[in-house]
Amino acid sequence: MPLPITAPRLAAAALCLALAGCGTAEPVKYSGIASSAQLERNAQDKSGRMPYRYASNADWRQYQKIIVDPVAIYQGPDQQFGTMTDADKVALAGYMQAQFSEKLRSRFLMVNAPGPHTLRLKLTLTGATATPPVLATLSRFDIAGGVYNGLQTARGGEGTLTGAVIYAVEIHDAKTNQLLAAYVSKQYPNPYDIPASFGPLAASKVGIDKGAEALLAELQ
Repeated sequence: MPLPITAPRLAAAALCLALAGCGTAEPVKYSGIASSAQLERNAQDKSGRMPYRYASNADWRQYQKIIVDPVAIYQGPDQQFGTMTDADKVALAGYMQAQFSEKLRSRFLMVNAPGPHTLRLKLTLTGATATPPVLATLSRFDIAGGVYNGLQTARGGEGTLTGAVIYAVEIHDAKTNQLLAAYVSKQYPNPYDIPASFGPLAASKVGIDKGAEALLAELQ
């Protein structure tokens, strides 16, 4: 049943639309990432989820093992964490380490030492946006917020007041240290993923889940 229209709800909806115009931060070619010079604008990306990319046309089928380095938290001046606390950054990096490792374990044997047929994955958390409490959930049901979020759902875009996560992926041949692929990604939940609007880090964690699934699909 639609929520009743009240002055506070209309005010919140207007605020949602105003903030939606700003959106969360757009990824950049982070100057402190080793592969930054090789990254190019990804013309094939229409969603904005992978705006920069480098690919060497590697044959992933020849790799059966992978080393997953500890997730780094980016410290460069072009980082995009806003006012996020160090504790929240550490929590997201730990969650990213666990989720990416779990997903990739279904495809690769996890190892700790370089060798033949082995990849090395380096993940760098470069930015994140926390979800504002209460208002994020409310914006899914108010009139103006509902219209906007409906449009964004159809486009595969971000919802109003939604948290997001931004990170860099660099994949090397572990034996030769050759860079095989790299990209910068921004991930966020579907606008009507209501559970993702509860808790400041919930949306960022859903974005990490999506990112892990996307990488696994890339390496099949």
